[in-house]
Amino acid sequence: MKLTKIAGEDPDCDSGDCANVFTTDQPNTIAIQGYLTDRTTPEGEAVVTIPEHVLREAARALGW
Repeated sequence: MKLTKIAGEDPDCDSGDCANVFTTDQPNTIAIQGYLTDRTTPEGEAVVTIPEHVLREAARALGW
């Protein structure tokens, strides 16, 4: 899957590559990179958190 970063970079991230939002080469699909939670999910899925400002940045980048 090809990812194109459209928003992100949480200033509280130690590595500088956390909490990002990407468009993908899959129709109508967005990928989220965030911080794992302890919620149990089905295999192949995860619940992540991202800072609100990153989500707002992504919405602006998508013209929403």
